[in-house]
Order: sequence, then structure tokens, then C-alpha cells
Amino acid sequence: MAGIDDIRSQFNNELKHASDLDKLQLLETSYLGRNGKINALLAEMKSKTPEERKSYGQEINELKQSLTLQITQLKTLLSTRKDQGGDVDVTLPGTVYPKGSIHLVSIAIEEISRIYEKIGFIRTSYPEVEYEFFSFESLNMPKSHAARDDFETSFIDAPVHSKWGKMLLTPHTSSGQVREMWRVGKPPIRMINIAKTYRPNWDATHTPMFFQFEGLCVDEGINITHLKGTLDHFVKEYFGSDIEGRLRPHHFQFTEPSFEVDVTCTVCKGTTKVEGAKCKVCKSGWLELGGTGMVHPNVLKAGKIDPKKYSGWAFGFGVERVIMMKYGIDDIRNYYAGDIRFLEQF
Repeated sequence: MAGIDDIRSQFNNELKHASDLDKLQLLETSYLGRNGKINALLAEMKSKTPEERKSYGQEINELKQSLTLQITQLKTLLSTRKDQGGDVDVTLPGTVYPKGSIHLVSIAIEEISRIYEKIGFIRTSYPEVEYEFFSFESLNMPKSHAARDDFETSFIDAPVHSKWGKMLLTPHTSSGQVREMWRVGKPPIRMINIAKTYRPNWDATHTPMFFQFEGLCVDEGINITHLKGTLDHFVKEYFGSDIEGRLRPHHFQFTEPSFEVDVTCTVCKGTTKVEGAKCKVCKSGWLELGGTGMVHPNVLKAGKIDPKKYSGWAFGFGVERVIMMKYGIDDIRNYYAGDIRFLEQF
């Protein structure tokens, strides 16, 4: 082992005098070359006993790795010096390597948040694992309502709460409405809630997990014109100035009156024709965006707000759906298939 220690010490002394690349190359050949000192040590292996060979070989390998690392580091340093013919300017920024793109759902969420922030809405977040009360009872949906069936809602195998009922994966962001009313206490309320929601469906336009964004506005004197104006602001900002929105009468348990929101078809621009043929995306120049309406008095009461003094409106739209409408995507499952060819387009 003494020979190994001597070579290590000798190398360290000589390395200090390797002031240029030529001297370093000579040093590397002297120690690591075919006829170098490391191979000379290996040649002595045959004179060792079988018991000595293992530890002897390990010592040589460690020495070789140490010498190689020190030579490589010094070679890199010397190669940056102009007097050594180096062409590396260490003051320049490093190489920019390609990065993965942000997922299109994340892009849409940030864009939606900014649109509503401009008109005074606060982004909030509420539980995805929720109780029946907040997802149904507080929203004026009785136990007999079809949405509370196992085929529509994903219930969790957990103890039933004596006051709030069963636990579930929340099927809509509307479950945050009453929680926001409780949090604020006294209006005005301007909420935008974007979160994951869950329904046991899986096809070209549905996934078991999807994102929704919920808008809630409660104050004195709030009416449908305020709702329409807010929705028009979103439609213009997100889809473009040439896209219009409309309200179509509908029914939801937690709003009265209730409406479906339609927007001009983003493919045919409302003409129902694409290159002379009938538009395959829309039926009559419109696309359905989501549901909205004036907050039902029973929901305000559940939120501990006086419906005689205050009124409000709410809406719930699917994030994936507005993306599909904006870009003409025909299968919602593409978002989560992990195909980089699709994702990198955004």
C-alpha cells in the first residue's frame, strides 16, 4: 500500500506545477496513460495473495478516480483562459435548455383569475372532500334530488357527520357558496372559486375529475343586468371581442331565475357555415357555456344572509369546456392523456 500513497503524494505535488494544458496533458499521460504509473501498480497485482488482491484493487481504483477528477477539473479551468486558446467567456449567461410547457388547464385558470381580478373578484379555495350539506342541502337540493344518486356523485366510505351528513368528492364548486357567505359574514361578496370537481363520467366530453370556476356576487340591489354585464366582460376578454354571449331560460335548484349561458360559436363565428359547409361544432351558431342565475333566497338563508335585504347571482362553468370552445378541441380526454404532441401546442 505504501506505493499507492507515494504516487498520490507525488501526483498532488506535480499537479500544482501544471500551469498550462500542455503540462497537464503530460501529467495525465504519466499517471493514467497505457504505460503510466496507475497501470504499473495494477501490474503488481499478480504478486499479491488472493486475500490482498481485493483491498489492493480497491485502493488503486479509488486513486485512479481521484486523479481523473482532479485532472478534469483543472483542464476545464485552464481551457477558459485566453492564453491557453480557450474561447469560453465565463461572464456570458449559461446555455438555455428547453423546458416543459405549462399545462393548458393551468394556463386557462390563471387567465380566468386575471380577468375577474380586474373587476374586483377575490380568488378563493374550498374543500374538494366535502359534506352533503354544503354540496346539496345548503343549495336548496332535497334528499330526493337526482344529483344525489350514486350514479352522479362520488360518496366516500367514511362516518356520517351528525350535522353535515355524508362525505363526498364535491361534484361542483357551488359547494363553496355558503362557505364564502359564512366567511365574509356581511356582503358585499365578490368570489371566484376555481377547483377540482368529481363526477363518475368518462367520455369525449366528460372526465371523472374536472375543473370548474364559480362566480358569486352578493350585495344590495344586485340584479340580472349586473350578471349579464359580468358575463359579457368574461366572454369578450377570454374568447375575443367578436364573440357575443346570451342568456337562455333554464332551471337550477340553487338559482331563481336560472339561465344557460351561450356564446357565439368560436369556429363559424355564428354563421353556422365553415367554408360553405354546415358547422360541425355548433347547432345554430351558439355554444353552451354553462349555468347561471340569481341566487335562490333559500341559499342566502343557508349562508346566514337576509334575502329581503340582499340579492346576488352565481355561475358555474367548466374550465376544460371553455378551453374546448376557445380552441376547438373535440375530446376532453386529450388534456389528461399525457401526449406531449398535444400539450406542447399550448
